[in-house]
Amino acid sequence: MEIKIVTKNGQIPQSVAEVMEQKVAKLPRFFDRTTSIHVIADLKHPDEPKVEIKITAEERNDFFAADTGSNVLSALESVIEKVERQMRKHKEKITDHHRARDMELPES
Repeated sequence: MEIKIVTKNGQIPQSVAEVMEQKVAKLPRFFDRTTSIHVIADLKHPDEPKVEIKITAEERNDFFAADTGSNVLSALESVIEKVERQMRKHKEKITDHHRARDMELPES
């Protein structure tokens, strides 16, 4: 799985980038068909940086979330929560679909 962190309009310290990578590396536990994660930190407004996450998964449209915060890590936490909700909802949808199909099978 590929993890890519990009910054726009500025630089983030290497230590912050490493923390960001560690946090997003845990996201595939919610949906195991994840192929890549791209994180974009936009520092155009230093007092309210914007963080976006785009997750590409097999046989699924991309998961995407964006938010701002008082610093890059707080914005990242908020975005991770949003993406986790999307991934859980998609996984539940798939799981429930399979359960409903199994319930409809006639017994022999």
